[in-house]
Amino acid sequence: MKQVDSGSIQEDSGKSEKSHTKVYQESRLAQKRLNAMLKFLPDPVFAFTLDNTVEYINPAFERVFGWTLPEVKGKNIRFIPEHLVGQAKQGMKKLFKNRSVHDFETQRYTKDGRILDIVINGSILYDEHDKPVGQVLILRDMTVEKRMAKTNQIMFRISKALHSYEKLGDLIALINSEIQKLISVEGAFILLADQKKDQLYFFSAQYRDKESEKKFKKIRFPADQGVSGHVYKTGMPLMIPDVSQCSFFLRRVDKETDLVTKNMLSVPIQLQDRTIGVVSVVNKLYGEFDTTDMELLSMVTSTIALPIENTRINEALRKSYTELKILNRAKDKVINHLAHELKTPVSVLDASMTLLSRKLSAMGMNSNPIENILNRGQRNLQRILEIQYEVEDLLRKKDFKAYHILTRLLEACKDELNSLIELDTDNKDIVERVHKTLESLFGPKDFKFGTIHLDAYLADRISRLKPDFSHRNCFLDITIEKTAPIHIPIEILDIITKGLIRNAVEYTPDGGKIEIILKTTENQPELIVKDYGIGLTKEKRRLILENYFTPPESINYSTKEPYAFNAGGRGFDLLRIKLFSERYHFSLRIDSTRCRVIPEDSDTCPGDIRLCPACTKLEDCYHSGATEVHVGFKRI
Repeated sequence: MKQVDSGSIQEDSGKSEKSHTKVYQESRLAQKRLNAMLKFLPDPVFAFTLDNTVEYINPAFERVFGWTLPEVKGKNIRFIPEHLVGQAKQGMKKLFKNRSVHDFETQRYTKDGRILDIVINGSILYDEHDKPVGQVLILRDMTVEKRMAKTNQIMFRISKALHSYEKLGDLIALINSEIQKLISVEGAFILLADQKKDQLYFFSAQYRDKESEKKFKKIRFPADQGVSGHVYKTGMPLMIPDVSQCSFFLRRVDKETDLVTKNMLSVPIQLQDRTIGVVSVVNKLYGEFDTTDMELLSMVTSTIALPIENTRINEALRKSYTELKILNRAKDKVINHLAHELKTPVSVLDASMTLLSRKLSAMGMNSNPIENILNRGQRNLQRILEIQYEVEDLLRKKDFKAYHILTRLLEACKDELNSLIELDTDNKDIVERVHKTLESLFGPKDFKFGTIHLDAYLADRISRLKPDFSHRNCFLDITIEKTAPIHIPIEILDIITKGLIRNAVEYTPDGGKIEIILKTTENQPELIVKDYGIGLTKEKRRLILENYFTPPESINYSTKEPYAFNAGGRGFDLLRIKLFSERYHFSLRIDSTRCRVIPEDSDTCPGDIRLCPACTKLEDCYHSGATEVHVGFKRI
């Protein structure tokens, strides 16, 4: 047996101890360097075992996600959003297959519930036998960068659209859609202020489908109610994490739509001097609303406020211009109508006086006094015609000041009238008598109020009016119920009933039907006159309701008897009744459907159902056009 030198053994043992010490020291140094690097690394580092329990997180992870190492060591952090669990599993399979993963884009929750956009780079950890023992991931927070990129894209699209859309509805619908993408919400709404009524209304609603949008657009509410109202009045943005805990949340909106609001963010749309509306977004899709969402939404509203206002003003101007053109056409019709109404009787009188002069001459009765009277009458009739032509021409000039010219004309006529009367008669009282006659004809009437039982009055009134239109073949369907008495001048009620019945007869072709109904509606007497006639066009219906009368087209003028079909301008009577309704405190409502066969004012009806090629039977006409006038009286 070979003898071993003990000194050699001790020497080898010393070398081994020194070698282990050196390895240990190098390992400690490497550990310190790794810890220092991980400590100052700006991106979160996350190391965990194969069972997903946390082994290590660096300070950056604590700063970004909010958890500390003592809180999570040996535990499983549940910070994967539910909608991304499947993606995370696929990513883990890819990591084990390739032993590493690069630039894997996803999202993770923070401790306080915020959701972050992150990019993951990771690798598998192995032991000395090359067996996997865990994973290490670097999670780079890309939330700000991605939001900025997304915001820039959306703001660029909005900026391009601001000058590309003339209609406010189209512009706001696009903006609302972009807001929904930007903030990642279930619903986005732009509410504008109706300052006259002090209300807010949904101008655009980006939620589910078109049917949902229609429901929102029907809703108006006082400008000081709800979260949006609070933001509108204060001018300050507001986040509501849980609307069930908000005392001033307007639950009416949820009830009237299919919206179920959980959380909400509202930001005012402000100009330099006032707030014009509110942008509200509801139900954050992932996580909760944060200050970044509020800042992004505020940035959008500050960009769109002025273009929205400009577009709204532009639309109002276009609407006003359209209405001005309509009113201008109505003015021309009125001038032509009045000119016709003035020329016709004066011309007839002129011809009649000429004929009378000839007849008197043939009979040998043309004495000088009679001849002077006739000449004076013809001379003044001709003068009226000349004045009429001058006024008609002047009214057509856009710079004509009707009031001043007509005033001077009236004064001139008044002086001349006085002179003529003094020259031709010694009766000094005639001027006063003429003045009284003018007052009785054109002056204000002092009607006395009386108590009227409408059921008895209406039955008698219809029977007295029937002979006036006995030449018309119109069927009257009369339903009169006993109602409470009313308090109104009988003269005014006569004008109302005659005007409504005459209009109904004049706008109903022969063979047509007219319904006259007296009933009690909401404890008040209501008179309804409905004709199944040609109806009113949309333009004329609006003009009547806005206190503009609408005579017929001048090209359709003809001399017709009262109550003849299409004999006159329905608008004059309705305008008169509308003015009476304001003075004598009764309500007036007009519903009208234009006959589908003659949709335009220029279209004509033959005036007899039997002569209409589109109506094979009476019911065809009854279901084509109609006008229904409701007059609601106040009971005593």
